[in-house]
Amino acid sequence: MDELMRGRVYGADHDDPDPGPQPGHDYRELVGGPLDGLLLDVTGWPAERLSEGAALTTEIGRFGPGGHALYGPRAGAPQRWDWQGDAP
Repeated sequence: MDELMRGRVYGADHDDPDPGPQPGHDYRELVGGPLDGLLLDVTGWPAERLSEGAALTTEIGRFGPGGHALYGPRAGAPQRWDWQGDAP
């Protein structure tokens, strides 16, 4: 299953024939945690929001359906966002 998720964009439908990155979009790689290896589309996000990271809804985290995985930019490598934990 991990290999199926690599290169996929967070939020893409599981049956999407092209779940990968799209030209002209800006992505961050999610590292660690339940969404490890997925790409987050941050196209159009302002710099302030990019520096804050994101709480991403996931069913496969510690809190199950409706839970969130917290990710934030890695110091020195802002294109990679590290998992910071799970939240309800």
